[in-house]
Amino acid sequence: MMKKIIYSELPSSDKGYYGLLAVVTAVIAIGLGAAYHMEHMGHYVTGMNNQIVWGMPHVFAIFLIVAASGALNIASIGTVFGKTIYKPLGRLSSWLSVALLIGGLAVLVLDLGHPDRLIIAMTHNNFSSIFAWNIYFYVGFIAIVAVYMWFQMEKKMNIYSKSVGTLAFVWRLGLTTATGSIFGFLVAREAYDSAIMAPLFISMSFALGLAVFNITLLILNSVANLQLGHRLIRRLCRLTGVFTAAVLYFGIIQHLTNLYAAEHDSVQAFILFNGGIYTLLFWVGQIGLGAVLPLLIAFWPSDEYRHNRLAFLSVAICLGSFMTLYLIIIGGQAWPLNLFPGMEVSSSFADGSIVNYSPSLPEILLGIGGLGLSALLVIVGLNVLKLLPKNLADSVIDPHAR
Repeated sequence: MMKKIIYSELPSSDKGYYGLLAVVTAVIAIGLGAAYHMEHMGHYVTGMNNQIVWGMPHVFAIFLIVAASGALNIASIGTVFGKTIYKPLGRLSSWLSVALLIGGLAVLVLDLGHPDRLIIAMTHNNFSSIFAWNIYFYVGFIAIVAVYMWFQMEKKMNIYSKSVGTLAFVWRLGLTTATGSIFGFLVAREAYDSAIMAPLFISMSFALGLAVFNITLLILNSVANLQLGHRLIRRLCRLTGVFTAAVLYFGIIQHLTNLYAAEHDSVQAFILFNGGIYTLLFWVGQIGLGAVLPLLIAFWPSDEYRHNRLAFLSVAICLGSFMTLYLIIIGGQAWPLNLFPGMEVSSSFADGSIVNYSPSLPEILLGIGGLGLSALLVIVGLNVLKLLPKNLADSVIDPHAR
C-alpha cells in the first residue's frame, strides 16, 4: 500500500522565488507591450498578410492549448485509470493544465487586433463555426478541472474524484478534437482538409502535454527537492515514448493518405520535398526532434533512467511539436488556395503563388508573453495551494518498491 502523501506549498522565503516572479512578470509585460504595438500600429508591423492570417502568435497559442489538454495526463491516469504511482502528482497535473490553457487563450485574444471583439463572439453564437464550439470547450475545461482539483484536495470529496476525472478526460478529448478540427474542417486549404487532424492533435496533446509536465516536474525537483524515484522516472520516459509513437503513427497516416489522393500530390511534394523551410521543419522538426530522437531516448536498451534522460526526451518533444505546429499552421497557409480546381490561376494579386512569411519580433514577443503568463500562474498556484508532494521516492509512491 502507498504511504500517506504529505503535500505542501512552494516556499517563498528565499530571494530566488521573488526573482523568478520578477522575471516572468517582465516577460508578460513585454508580451503586453508587443500586443499593444501591433494593435496600435496595425497589421503591417507583423509578418502576416492577406493569405497568412494566422501567424506566430497562433503557433504559440495552439502549442499551449494542445499542451494544456495533455498536461492532464498524469491526473487522469492516476484517478481515472487507477495507476496509484501517478496519484500524488494529480494536483500538479491539473493546475498545470489550467495555467497552460489560460496562457494560450490570452495569446489568442490579444492576437485578435481588437480584443474587445471577443465579446461579440461570446454573445452572438454561430454554431456552424468550430470556433464557437471552442469557446465552450475552453471555458468548460477550466471549470471542470477546477472542480476536479477541489475533489482531489478535499478529503471528504475524494470519493467523487474519479467521476469528475472521467468527465475531465472525456472533455479534454473533445477540446483537442475541436482544436484539430479547426484545420480539418477547412476544405479550402489542401494541407488541412483531413479528418485525421483530430486524432493527430489528440495524440500530439498526449505527448506534448506530458513532456511539458516532465520539464515542470524536473524544475520543481531541483527547486523543492521532490526526491524523484527511479521507477517514476522510468515510467514517465516510457509513457512519453508511447505517446510519441502514436503521434508518429498518425503523422505517417496523414501523409500516406494525402499521397494516395492525386489531387494532393502538389501540396505533398511541397511539404515533403521542395518546400524549403517547411520541408526542413517536417524532416528535422516533426520527424527528427519530434519522433525519432525521443523514441530512441525513451526506449534505448538501458536500465538507467536518470533525470537528464527525461529532460532531453521532453525538450526534444517540445521543440519538435512547436516546429510541427508551425509547419501545419503557417505552411498550410503558405500553399496557395485552389480557387479553380484543374485550371491555372494568374493575377496581379499573386493568386496561385506560394506566400513567404517571416514572423516579426512583436509576434514572437506576444507568444513568449503567453508562456510567461502560464509560468506565473504555475508559480503563484504552487505558492498558494498545497500541490507539491514532499517525497516522490519509490519507497513512498510505489507499493511494490523494495
